[in-house]
Amino acid sequence: MILINLLPHREAARKRQREMFFAQVGGAALIGGLIVGLIFTWFQSQISTQQTRNAYLGTEIAKLDAQIKDIAGLQAQLAALKARQLAVEDLQADRNLPVHLLDEMVRQLPEGVYLSSLRQDNQTILLNGVAQSQERVSELLRNLNNNSKWLTKPELVEIVAANVALSPREQRRVSNFSIRVSLTRGAPAPKSADGIPAAAPAGKS
Repeated sequence: MILINLLPHREAARKRQREMFFAQVGGAALIGGLIVGLIFTWFQSQISTQQTRNAYLGTEIAKLDAQIKDIAGLQAQLAALKARQLAVEDLQADRNLPVHLLDEMVRQLPEGVYLSSLRQDNQTILLNGVAQSQERVSELLRNLNNNSKWLTKPELVEIVAANVALSPREQRRVSNFSIRVSLTRGAPAPKSADGIPAAAPAGKS
Protein backbone atom coordinates (compact mmCIF):
# COMPACT_ATOMS: atom_id res chain seq x y z
CA MET A 1 0.00 0.00 0.00
CA ILE A 2 1.33 3.44 -0.90
CA LEU A 3 1.06 6.13 1.82
CA ILE A 4 0.82 9.71 0.70
CA ASN A 5 1.50 12.54 3.19
CA LEU A 6 -0.91 15.24 2.44
CA LEU A 7 0.21 17.53 5.39
CA PRO A 8 2.09 20.79 4.54
CA HIS A 9 5.53 19.51 5.60
CA ARG A 10 7.44 22.39 4.05
CA GLU A 11 5.55 24.96 6.12
CA ALA A 12 6.07 22.85 9.24
CA ALA A 13 9.83 22.64 8.55
CA ARG A 14 10.04 26.37 8.01
CA LYS A 15 8.08 26.94 11.22
CA ARG A 16 10.48 24.70 13.15
CA GLN A 17 13.45 26.59 11.67
CA ARG A 18 11.89 29.90 12.69
CA GLU A 19 11.25 28.62 16.19
CA MET A 20 14.85 27.36 16.48
CA PHE A 21 16.17 30.67 15.14
CA PHE A 22 14.15 32.71 17.61
CA ALA A 23 15.18 30.38 20.42
CA GLN A 24 18.85 30.79 19.47
CA VAL A 25 18.43 34.59 19.24
CA GLY A 26 16.68 34.64 22.61
CA GLY A 27 19.40 32.47 24.15
CA ALA A 28 22.14 34.66 22.69
CA ALA A 29 20.37 37.79 23.94
CA LEU A 30 20.02 36.22 27.40
CA ILE A 31 23.68 35.21 27.48
CA GLY A 32 24.71 38.64 26.22
CA GLY A 33 22.56 40.29 28.89
CA LEU A 34 24.15 38.10 31.56
CA ILE A 35 27.64 38.95 30.30
CA VAL A 36 26.83 42.67 30.21
CA GLY A 37 25.33 42.43 33.70
CA LEU A 38 28.42 40.64 35.01
CA ILE A 39 30.73 43.20 33.38
CA PHE A 40 28.65 46.08 34.76
CA THR A 41 28.67 44.50 38.23
CA TRP A 42 32.46 44.03 38.03
CA PHE A 43 33.00 47.64 36.96
CA GLN A 44 30.72 48.87 39.74
CA SER A 45 32.68 46.79 42.23
CA GLN A 46 35.98 48.21 40.92
CA ILE A 47 34.59 51.76 41.07
CA SER A 48 33.35 51.22 44.61
CA THR A 49 36.71 49.78 45.65
CA GLN A 50 38.57 52.70 44.08
CA GLN A 51 36.23 55.18 45.74
CA THR A 52 36.92 53.50 49.08
CA ARG A 53 40.66 53.77 48.42
CA ASN A 54 40.30 57.41 47.40
CA ALA A 55 38.35 58.16 50.57
CA TYR A 56 41.07 56.44 52.64
CA LEU A 57 43.81 58.35 50.82
CA GLY A 58 41.91 61.60 51.33
CA THR A 59 41.67 60.91 55.07
CA GLU A 60 45.36 60.07 55.30
CA ILE A 61 46.31 63.16 53.26
CA ALA A 62 44.24 65.31 55.61
CA LYS A 63 46.09 63.75 58.58
CA LEU A 64 49.44 64.40 56.89
CA ASP A 65 48.44 68.00 56.15
CA ALA A 66 47.61 68.50 59.83
CA GLN A 67 50.95 66.95 60.82
CA ILE A 68 52.79 69.16 58.31
CA LYS A 69 51.10 72.22 59.81
CA ASP A 70 52.14 71.07 63.27
CA ILE A 71 55.72 70.52 62.06
CA ALA A 72 55.77 73.96 60.43
CA GLY A 73 54.53 75.48 63.69
CA LEU A 74 57.21 73.62 65.64
CA GLN A 75 59.88 74.77 63.19
CA ALA A 76 58.72 78.36 63.58
CA GLN A 77 58.82 78.02 67.37
CA LEU A 78 62.27 76.43 67.16
CA ALA A 79 63.53 79.27 64.94
CA ALA A 80 62.10 81.82 67.38
CA LEU A 81 63.77 80.05 70.31
CA LYS A 82 67.10 79.97 68.45
CA ALA A 83 66.79 83.67 67.69
CA ARG A 84 66.11 84.39 71.35
CA GLN A 85 69.03 82.21 72.39
CA LEU A 86 71.34 84.04 69.99
CA ALA A 87 70.07 87.38 71.27
CA VAL A 88 70.74 86.34 74.88
CA GLU A 89 74.19 85.02 73.96
CA ASP A 90 74.98 88.27 72.15
CA LEU A 91 73.87 90.29 75.15
CA GLN A 92 75.99 88.18 77.47
CA ALA A 93 78.96 88.43 75.13
CA ASP A 94 78.54 92.21 74.74
CA ARG A 95 78.03 92.86 78.43
CA ASN A 96 81.74 93.18 79.18
CA LEU A 97 82.77 94.82 75.90
CA PRO A 98 82.87 98.39 77.32
CA VAL A 99 85.26 97.20 80.03
CA HIS A 100 87.49 95.50 77.46
CA LEU A 101 87.31 98.59 75.25
CA LEU A 102 88.51 100.94 77.98
CA ASP A 103 91.15 98.44 79.07
CA GLU A 104 92.43 98.18 75.49
CA MET A 105 92.56 101.96 75.18
CA VAL A 106 94.77 102.11 78.25
CA ARG A 107 96.98 99.30 76.93
CA GLN A 108 97.33 100.43 73.32
CA LEU A 109 97.65 104.20 73.62
CA PRO A 110 101.31 105.10 73.19
CA GLU A 111 102.92 107.87 75.19
CA GLY A 112 102.20 111.27 73.75
CA VAL A 113 98.69 110.39 72.50
CA TYR A 114 95.54 111.65 74.22
CA LEU A 115 91.94 110.86 73.43
CA SER A 116 89.41 113.68 73.43
CA SER A 117 86.33 111.56 72.58
CA LEU A 118 85.31 107.96 72.02
CA ARG A 119 82.04 107.10 70.29
CA GLN A 120 80.56 103.64 69.65
CA ASP A 121 78.09 102.82 66.87
CA ASN A 122 77.23 99.11 67.06
CA GLN A 123 80.60 97.41 66.64
CA THR A 124 82.39 100.46 65.22
CA ILE A 125 84.42 102.77 67.46
CA LEU A 126 85.41 106.30 66.43
CA LEU A 127 88.41 107.68 68.29
CA ASN A 128 89.22 111.40 68.30
CA GLY A 129 92.37 112.66 69.94
CA VAL A 130 95.57 114.63 69.91
CA ALA A 131 99.08 113.30 69.34
CA GLN A 132 102.43 114.96 69.76
CA SER A 133 103.37 113.90 66.22
CA GLN A 134 102.20 111.87 63.26
CA GLU A 135 104.62 109.12 64.30
CA ARG A 136 102.63 108.68 67.52
CA VAL A 137 99.44 108.25 65.48
CA SER A 138 101.18 105.64 63.33
CA GLU A 139 102.31 103.81 66.47
CA LEU A 140 98.72 103.80 67.77
CA LEU A 141 97.50 102.32 64.47
CA ARG A 142 100.16 99.60 64.66
CA ASN A 143 99.23 98.77 68.25
CA LEU A 144 95.55 98.49 67.40
CA ASN A 145 96.28 96.33 64.36
CA ASN A 146 98.83 93.97 65.90
CA ASN A 147 98.44 93.86 69.66
CA SER A 148 94.71 93.88 70.40
CA LYS A 149 92.27 90.97 70.15
CA TRP A 150 89.31 93.26 70.91
CA LEU A 151 90.04 96.05 68.44
CA THR A 152 90.61 95.23 64.76
CA LYS A 153 90.77 96.86 61.36
CA PRO A 154 91.99 100.31 62.44
CA GLU A 155 91.48 102.98 59.79
CA LEU A 156 92.81 106.52 59.85
CA VAL A 157 89.92 108.81 59.02
CA GLU A 158 91.65 112.18 59.36
CA ILE A 159 94.83 113.76 60.67
CA VAL A 160 95.26 117.53 60.85
CA ALA A 161 98.24 119.53 62.08
CA ALA A 162 97.45 122.18 64.69
CA ASN A 163 99.15 124.44 67.25
CA VAL A 164 98.54 124.20 70.99
CA ALA A 165 99.38 127.14 73.23
CA LEU A 166 101.39 125.93 76.21
CA SER A 167 101.83 129.47 77.52
CA PRO A 168 101.26 133.01 76.17
CA ARG A 169 104.67 132.85 74.51
CA GLU A 170 105.07 129.14 73.76
CA GLN A 171 103.18 126.97 71.29
CA ARG A 172 103.59 123.34 70.30
CA ARG A 173 102.86 121.64 67.01
CA VAL A 174 100.44 118.68 67.44
CA SER A 175 98.30 116.40 65.26
CA ASN A 176 94.56 116.09 65.69
CA PHE A 177 93.39 112.69 64.46
CA SER A 178 90.30 110.53 63.96
CA ILE A 179 90.56 106.74 63.83
CA ARG A 180 87.82 104.23 63.09
CA VAL A 181 88.26 100.74 64.53
CA SER A 182 86.05 97.64 64.82
CA LEU A 183 85.19 96.15 68.20
CA THR A 184 85.09 92.35 68.37
CA ARG A 185 84.28 89.85 71.07
CA GLY A 186 87.80 88.53 71.11
CA ALA A 187 88.97 85.00 71.80
CA PRO A 188 87.65 83.25 74.91
CA ALA A 189 90.03 82.63 77.75
CA PRO A 190 91.46 79.08 77.89
CA LYS A 191 89.65 76.78 80.28
CA SER A 192 90.84 73.90 82.42
CA ALA A 193 89.30 70.43 82.36
CA ASP A 194 86.64 71.41 84.93
CA GLY A 195 85.48 74.40 82.83
CA ILE A 196 87.11 77.06 85.02
CA PRO A 197 89.21 79.65 83.13
CA ALA A 198 92.84 78.75 83.50
CA ALA A 199 95.12 81.19 85.26
CA ALA A 200 97.79 82.93 83.26
CA PRO A 201 101.26 81.42 83.65
CA ALA A 202 103.43 83.16 86.22
CA GLY A 203 106.37 85.09 84.95
CA LYS A 204 109.90 84.01 85.63
CA SER A 205 111.86 85.81 88.28
